[in-house]
Amino acid sequence: MNEPLAWSKSSYSSSGGGECLEVAVSPCAVYVRDSKLGERSPRFEVPAEAWAEFLAYAAREA
Repeated sequence: MNEPLAWSKSSYSSSGGGECLEVAVSPCAVYVRDSKLGERSPRFEVPAEAWAEFLAYAAREA
């Protein structure tokens, strides 16, 4: 990936510095990292199709 990722915090994240995840979306994948570590955080990549399936599952189970 050559372009910088635009990271976003969850709407459930507090401004108090608690445990938060950030996600960045590209056309082919979604990247997830720990917001407390910022750029130093390890990140993992989820294929876009798998992320969409996860969100659909989470919406059904909520």
